[in-house]
Amino acid sequence: MNIKNRFRSLKRHMITTAAATLLALSPFHAAQAAPDQISIDYAYYNPVSLLLKKKGWLEEDLAKDNIDVRWTLSLGSNKALEFLRGSAIDFGSTAGSAALVAKSNGLPINSIYVYSKPEWTALVTRKDSAIRSAADLKGKSVAVTRGTDPHIFLLRVLAENNLTEKDINTVLLQHPDGYTALVRNQVDAWAGLDPHMARAELESGAVLFHRNVDLNTYGILNVRTAFAEENPELVKRVLGIYEKARHYALEHPEELRDALVEAAGISADVAARQLERTDITKAAIGDEHRKLLIETGKVLQNIGIIKPAVDVTAVTDQLIDRQFNN
Repeated sequence: MNIKNRFRSLKRHMITTAAATLLALSPFHAAQAAPDQISIDYAYYNPVSLLLKKKGWLEEDLAKDNIDVRWTLSLGSNKALEFLRGSAIDFGSTAGSAALVAKSNGLPINSIYVYSKPEWTALVTRKDSAIRSAADLKGKSVAVTRGTDPHIFLLRVLAENNLTEKDINTVLLQHPDGYTALVRNQVDAWAGLDPHMARAELESGAVLFHRNVDLNTYGILNVRTAFAEENPELVKRVLGIYEKARHYALEHPEELRDALVEAAGISADVAARQLERTDITKAAIGDEHRKLLIETGKVLQNIGIIKPAVDVTAVTDQLIDRQFNN
């Protein structure tokens, strides 16, 4: 090789090396590296998350790669979605309907796992109330947490009775405060959520005057889309540990109950009542969840919660992400 060709070869090598160095330092490349921390929520309406947090299995597994775990309490689907929107958490627990509404409004999340099939919401009033049916809510004050399954449940029940939110006095409160407002006679009714609803039943004799398990959408674990795209193997790993906790909960129901008692500060009887109506036997997300969310989305569209121009089926298909099913 003559001197001229050697110079060209050396020049090409230097350019290639420089390009590789720039790529290694680029934001894109940095995004592909494993994070040093994941942020995940726990919620009283997601009992498996409480057991998982208590056992420390996620921390134990991820410590092998020097990845820390940060837990954040979600008091309702609205809070979990708020945290996901602000990237305060990577994984968040919501109702399926709440996730669908958020996705229809442009929130970049994927629903990847079913943590429960619950009957966690109903319409609740005091034992001495004259309210006996949803039709009796006209002109009454109702506590509700906007953007959650109980809120959507309330809207659907009102629609079934030819009423809208304009026909009631909506009092916007987080779930625990809704319970307190009901038992203190500050509202006439409450769109309840367990475990607070179970507590109201057992401790104050509250009445679940309108129930419909089919209007309760599934408990769904969501991930930020960007996080899933950048860390697919880590998402699979997290769900694998979630599955370990779910199977352990099925085999040791008393420990699941105790974790709920400890975290939520409720009695064993209240925890047992909540768990009676919480099915955790299936976790893979699929066709049955897609069907229910499409049906729910179309109802929400008809009553104005989802915008008319939204293609509910397309949004549902974008939301449900089956690639992480075991």
